[in-house]
Amino acid sequence: SPGRGTGGGSDMNPPKRIVMPMYNASCWLDECLQAVLYQDFTGTMELSVFDDASTDDSRKVVEGWRERLEARGISVVISGHDSDDVMLPERVRLQYEACLLHPNSLIGCKVQRLPEGSTERYTRWINTISQDQLITQVYTSHGPTVVMPTWFCSRSWSLKVGLFDEGGKGVPEDLLFFYQSFRQGGGVARVDQCLLVYRYHEKGATHSVKEETIWKLRVDFLQERVLSQWESFTIWNAGKQGRKLYRCLSPNNQEKVKAFCDVDENKIQKGFYTYEESKQRPKPKIPVLHYKDASAPFIICVKLDMTGGVLEENLNSLQLKEGIDYFHFN
Repeated sequence: SPGRGTGGGSDMNPPKRIVMPMYNASCWLDECLQAVLYQDFTGTMELSVFDDASTDDSRKVVEGWRERLEARGISVVISGHDSDDVMLPERVRLQYEACLLHPNSLIGCKVQRLPEGSTERYTRWINTISQDQLITQVYTSHGPTVVMPTWFCSRSWSLKVGLFDEGGKGVPEDLLFFYQSFRQGGGVARVDQCLLVYRYHEKGATHSVKEETIWKLRVDFLQERVLSQWESFTIWNAGKQGRKLYRCLSPNNQEKVKAFCDVDENKIQKGFYTYEESKQRPKPKIPVLHYKDASAPFIICVKLDMTGGVLEENLNSLQLKEGIDYFHFN
């Protein structure tokens, strides 16, 4: 993002800052820093390295690149996570151009996942959802619709959204920032070109975040942004995930659930779901219908890209509009 005038840029044309968090990343740094050096953006740039208490020789590796980077006009500032990813040469230029068109947005891009084939469904989702779905699918378990290693935004927008949550290990700081950007009225956009090699490895920080932490944040965001606007709705999935969502809703939003719907004949024949944990008497009984007999709007609690196209075909058959008649939650 544009930084202060430390990289030779004027106030009218500040340097574009590449922010690179780093923790014990020495084995990937040469490839990563070479990608910075090879950017085809012709304006001034600054590399801001945040060393998160590395215990290997990461800092020494970065220092070894300082002379080459500064000779290319890229100033280097080191203070003190992802240095394991590699940018394609046109990344800064193309995302900067997109940022000029969408100044209050997080700009993402398509990615190549390494190793090839890892997180296949997730990678396909990153690269194929439409511009509209970048906004409508923010409630899914995949998280931010433009993934954090691809983010590019103006410094002014970053400051408006606020600082990253520094709660430490186990805090989904990217998701919190992403949600807050929406709350501030921000948008999202994607350069539809692969501009980043996005590496998957077992030590990635994302693995330290508990599933239940993410779940609660997602439910709260859904209630705040969608369910508060609806008078009633149907939960699509009478199984484990649909029932779990129902139980986690506020009492007010539980009352708005007029039915569950499903394709499972056993669940449909039973006819209803009884909320056994309820303190109400009599306990709430919510009808379970076939999806063709249910009415919109829906919260879809069935995973995308997991049913051989059956869910997607069923949705298409109802001729509904995503973002108005339904939102995906799983």
